Amino acid sequence: ITLGSKQEICMSAESPCSSYETDQGSTSTLRPRLLPRKRKPTCFRKMVRYIAKKYLTSESDRQYYADRYTCCPPPLFVPTVTLAEIGLFTYHCLDAGAISANGPIPVESVLIFRPDKRIQLWRFVSYTLIHAGWVHLFFNMLVQILVGLPLEMVHGSGRIMIVYISGVLAGSLGTSVFDMKAYLAGASGGVYSLLAAHLANIMLNYSEMEFGLLKLSAVLIIASADVGFAVWDRLLERDLLPQISYTAHLMGSLAGLTMGLLVLKNFDQKLYKQCAWWIAFAVYAGCTAFAVCWNVFYF
Repeated sequence: ITLGSKQEICMSAESPCSSYETDQGSTSTLRPRLLPRKRKPTCFRKMVRYIAKKYLTSESDRQYYADRYTCCPPPLFVPTVTLAEIGLFTYHCLDAGAISANGPIPVESVLIFRPDKRIQLWRFVSYTLIHAGWVHLFFNMLVQILVGLPLEMVHGSGRIMIVYISGVLAGSLGTSVFDMKAYLAGASGGVYSLLAAHLANIMLNYSEMEFGLLKLSAVLIIASADVGFAVWDRLLERDLLPQISYTAHLMGSLAGLTMGLLVLKNFDQKLYKQCAWWIAFAVYAGCTAFAVCWNVFYF
């Protein structure tokens, strides 16, 4: 084929430039342009799609998240809290020279919640860094990593921090009202807040999620087993002092059910326009205000 220039080829309908290339010169041959191969998804992208599939309900939300998530900034809140809790537990074990399923309990720590020191307001939150025994620590760390970390990747560190801290605060305020003589230690308030927020999402959308009913049952069984263990441990050692409260489990769950609706992302809806948002806000705000007034005016 004799050609003058590449420009002449562009003017020919039979030889579009988008499909063929030619060399400059008097004589050349047409060569098909190779189309780029579709790249295989990386391990990171596979993980993102897996998290979207497991933690988001609608297909549009999953696609939106999978296409836009870049891990920048990375999840920082849950890893930081987890490392702090493990580090403090290790320190108290070394300080006490012992470790058991239910101890040691650092009752003299400035972080643990104590009814006789409730005037020290930071204890209403800082108790989450103290744990009474390796069983307590192991379960809380397991849930924080398996549930809290993926939730943070989906919803962001700020939103998960609000849900977590609201559960911690609800646990200490609830204990100060319903279990006034008990000490409080552990991340159960925050952990159950995260668990309940995820549980509420499953309950509302289990029909749209893969194995939704199975996930719902698994979360309920795990949570019930942990609460049952806490109640049994409290009743078995009710004559021992100090008594560690299990009220934070229940209060943290209530906070998660409400705060999950308030602050977790809904990618294609404005949840604040829905009635459920205002009901959740009223429940959490009302319970918190009552507990604060109880602590201020009763004591």
